[in-house]
Amino acid sequence: MNVKAEASDSRFDLVKWLVVAALVLVGVVGNQYYSAEPILYRVLALLAVAAVAAAIAFQTAKGRAFFILLKEARVEIRKVVWPTRQETTQTTLIVVVVVLIMALLLWGLDSLLGWLVSMVVG
Repeated sequence: MNVKAEASDSRFDLVKWLVVAALVLVGVVGNQYYSAEPILYRVLALLAVAAVAAAIAFQTAKGRAFFILLKEARVEIRKVVWPTRQETTQTTLIVVVVVLIMALLLWGLDSLLGWLVSMVVG
């Protein structure tokens, strides 16, 4: 009996995804059609259409799985140990110094090779 329920859900999931695709298409075409209207109204309309499309998408199996993924990602982000301001500044300065040194080395190598080629070519 559970297999029938899952098959029924997957069939309705396809219909829901088609409705989501139709809403996205309506948003794109409507935005183009009403291009003469103020941008504020078009943005508000697109946000409303996107909210409805997202609400329908989250009712599908893949939408629920995506929502769970977002919640788990948020939990994992909270576990990250972020660097302090001092560590970030020091790391940035190290990167800038290394980039400058590499730029000077590449400039020197380019100048040397250009000089050698000009000597060979004449």
